[in-house]
Amino acid sequence: MTTPFDDDHLREECGIFGIYRHAEAARHVALGLHALQHRGQEAAGIVAFDGARFQAHRAMGHVAEAFETDRVMAELSGYAAIGHVRYATFGATILRNVQPLFADLSFGGFAIAHNGNLTNAMTLRRRLVQAGCIFQSTSDTETILHLVATSGKATPIDRLVDALGQIEGAYSLVALSDSMMLGVRDPLGVRPLVLGKLGDGSMVFASETCALDIIGADFVRDVAPGEVVIISDEGMRSLKPFVTPKPRFCIFEHIYFARPDSVVEGRSVYDVRKAIGAELARESGVDADVVIPVPDSGVPASIGYAAEAGIPFELGIIRNHYVGRTFIEPTQQIRNLGVKLKHNANRPQIEGRRVILVDDSIVRGTTSLKIVQMVRDAGAREVHMRIASPPTTHSCFYGVDTPERSQLLAATHDVESMRKFIQADSLAFISMDGLYRAMGEHGRNAEAPQFCDACFTGEYPIALTDHWGGDEDQSRRSRMKIAG
Repeated sequence: MTTPFDDDHLREECGIFGIYRHAEAARHVALGLHALQHRGQEAAGIVAFDGARFQAHRAMGHVAEAFETDRVMAELSGYAAIGHVRYATFGATILRNVQPLFADLSFGGFAIAHNGNLTNAMTLRRRLVQAGCIFQSTSDTETILHLVATSGKATPIDRLVDALGQIEGAYSLVALSDSMMLGVRDPLGVRPLVLGKLGDGSMVFASETCALDIIGADFVRDVAPGEVVIISDEGMRSLKPFVTPKPRFCIFEHIYFARPDSVVEGRSVYDVRKAIGAELARESGVDADVVIPVPDSGVPASIGYAAEAGIPFELGIIRNHYVGRTFIEPTQQIRNLGVKLKHNANRPQIEGRRVILVDDSIVRGTTSLKIVQMVRDAGAREVHMRIASPPTTHSCFYGVDTPERSQLLAATHDVESMRKFIQADSLAFISMDGLYRAMGEHGRNAEAPQFCDACFTGEYPIALTDHWGGDEDQSRRSRMKIAG
């Protein structure tokens, strides 16, 4: 679910959660999905297993809407369950695409939920359809399901490993069979997945640690890049069946996607965002009277900026958290009011002052233009925009729904042209090395980058086979910078 006024932001990917060996597994999954709601707001689903039957419930909308009744939760009985919150990065927003996906296979029931994006899904899909597979959805996750179903391997684990060996892309996934739950990350570890423990015997997978917190589970560790973690009645074991190059975790998780109270890959998201703000202040300080965040993602960076610059921090823009689906038909005139429905200027903190606005990114630039104008209308003497990421110049193919490159403002404008477009008095982005310093690195290693930063650099670490029309030779070019 999205509002008609949210088309100028990068979309969160998806969130996954699973728990094994708990008497109220599905209810705990629903709570975990609540904590991951920021990662996907269009649809939610849970599949549970009680030792004899799999039960599933999927619905459009928020978790609270999908699982609000006792009747729904009572039907999801069982000691194991996996769940998913979705924002569509691949496939249409329709019920048949809502995860987890489930199928009865030759070895029994098998459910799977996936965060990320497969970059050769269409290439594999064409091959599977030619071999006689019948697809029920347009989700790339179903490709994994068919690869498991058609594998010639003997065990469910071997079938899943065989399937994963054929896919390209960035993914974390949880899967559930009648004898085990599995958690997997792609070999580069682009998408997050953590392992937790609840009480004495319940094991948990989650996209972020904040989802462990909500059910009182303890963080155990991150699932390693390329690792398959198997949880069953026999305990837990780990496989590392893939060659794992140096990890390339998505740096945008720290900038925007992850919740600030999560710890991601050993780093506090909140602390990283404050450090980004401090670096931004050191790199592009400007005389001003007040630092104001564009809520909510700009708040920690603004705190860091204000502390480093010695300028007061104020909440000069107040966000309405209850916009949701508008009750007004979104005509163009109403769309023009969209920013005011979501944000409102706090005039006493702005009027007569020189303002520094801090936001996480600029995508198309239309929202930044309206925010700057709103602050000017509230009486600001000057408006300086500071961005807690480098310019977003390239589209993401790894599970983030970004516009086509031609629609990214930074792909077609230099910084000065962007400043003129958004009508700010000045505009600055954090440098790439500054971003890496905020992450605790000395800077970006150009020969072997420490993170996936393709949206800023165009250096895609995983082949883009579908993007290159299924040409395997051309897809290897995607490991280099994609120009143009």
